[in-house]
Amino acid sequence: MGEIILTMEGIDKTFPGVHALDKVSMDVRRGEVHALMGENGAGKSTLMKVLTGIYQKDAGTIVFEGREVRFASPREAQSAGIVIVHQELNMMGHLTVAQNIFIGREPRHGLLIDDASMNEEAAKLFAQLGIEIDPRETMSQLTVGKQQMCEIAKAISHEAKVIVFDEPSAALTDTEIDQLFRIIRDLRDRQYGIVYISHRMDEIKRITDRVTVMRDGQTVGTLVTAECTKDDIIHMMVGRVIFEEPKTQSRVPADAPVVLRVEHLNAGRMVRDVSFTLRKGEILGFSGLMGAGRTETARALFGADAKDSGDIYIDGEKVNIHSPKDAVRAGIGYLSEDRKRYGVVLKKNICENSTLACLQNYVKHGSLIDGEAERKVTQRMVDALKTKTPGVDQLVMNLSGGNQQKVVVAKWLISNSKILIFDEPTRGIDVGAKQEIYELMNRLVQEGKSIIMISSEMPEILRMSDRIIVMCEGKKTAEFDVSTATQEKIMNAATREIAV
Repeated sequence: MGEIILTMEGIDKTFPGVHALDKVSMDVRRGEVHALMGENGAGKSTLMKVLTGIYQKDAGTIVFEGREVRFASPREAQSAGIVIVHQELNMMGHLTVAQNIFIGREPRHGLLIDDASMNEEAAKLFAQLGIEIDPRETMSQLTVGKQQMCEIAKAISHEAKVIVFDEPSAALTDTEIDQLFRIIRDLRDRQYGIVYISHRMDEIKRITDRVTVMRDGQTVGTLVTAECTKDDIIHMMVGRVIFEEPKTQSRVPADAPVVLRVEHLNAGRMVRDVSFTLRKGEILGFSGLMGAGRTETARALFGADAKDSGDIYIDGEKVNIHSPKDAVRAGIGYLSEDRKRYGVVLKKNICENSTLACLQNYVKHGSLIDGEAERKVTQRMVDALKTKTPGVDQLVMNLSGGNQQKVVVAKWLISNSKILIFDEPTRGIDVGAKQEIYELMNRLVQEGKSIIMISSEMPEILRMSDRIIVMCEGKKTAEFDVSTATQEKIMNAATREIAV
């Protein structure tokens, strides 16, 4: 590792009711990949926003290439050589790849944009990165992985010296992650300083040189990756040891009543003759590879997508679910894997989000919302779910991922759902928040709720499920009691259709 290129010392930042950063310090060296880790809400993103001028610090110093800096905007930070590749890509789908990379900085002939030169410069950037992307391709036609590569090319085009990667692998396939890591290693070898934010512990051990851990807005410490273990990092993140041991047997009695029965469900290409049951107090795990049809099955069950055929029974009675409204009436709640798109309204507060699915219950005098009743039930849920927030008026966009997930759970509990579908319940949240979601799910089934949990994480499936359904190419290929399930058995069933 080379010399220190960036130092942040004693950084403070306060928002109304929240001390987000409390004397935070870290440094970045040339030619290193430096992980920044911590639970959601620990202050990682806030620190990077202070660094790049999105927020202004209240105290502390930032020294970049030997001189103290204070950027008034991201554009100033970019001009100086510090760029963020955001988790949520900021590309414009209707423009070409080259137009996205050079937007606002297009080469010109007089007043006209020189498209040929722009495409040529973009091609040179991709050649540097060793990737094949046509600069003339429309951005919306690219995979998420290739869009990510375009963001990296854009960062390099700013002549960056420090690049911040914020959860870059969250939506990538294994092949795309391998390509991303090859590029990051190449950037490190070319003496870029890399800050890598991720919740994936295996990635940290695989790609980074040092790890700085934050907790509750403070720096806990910095470790050399090669000299620490996964447990060392987790303990620093949460201040306690978290065990993720698989279940050895189901907690649900064999004679527990069946609350949901699905028979011969078909919907489009991805749901083909799927049948299963769900018992009271049970967590039924759905496992399988990407594209297996798990989410499509849940959406058809919830009425978000039309089913072609099949029957659904709740408490022994056949129900007709043609829309999410029908599903909610039947007592089904659906926590989407894309909570920011389908689970919450980010620009509304916790109270408004929590009563969204049953707002009619809080209308009085024909059209007025009973704000007092709404706030009372929301506060009760905030307390019960231990949601970290200054109050129920906090905008959901200002909450961490784990606490946003709790708002979605509150919405379905307030609407009196007895069957909850959790689709990738811990995607994009850290180990500490995962533990809270696991505890919450266990508490819900102990109280008599029933849960369908879709997860791509094998340890999560084995830890949480009482029974496990495995799907492959739209079909149910196996069903296991957790006492007999193993990773090998599940993976064999998940590839059964593909192997034939």
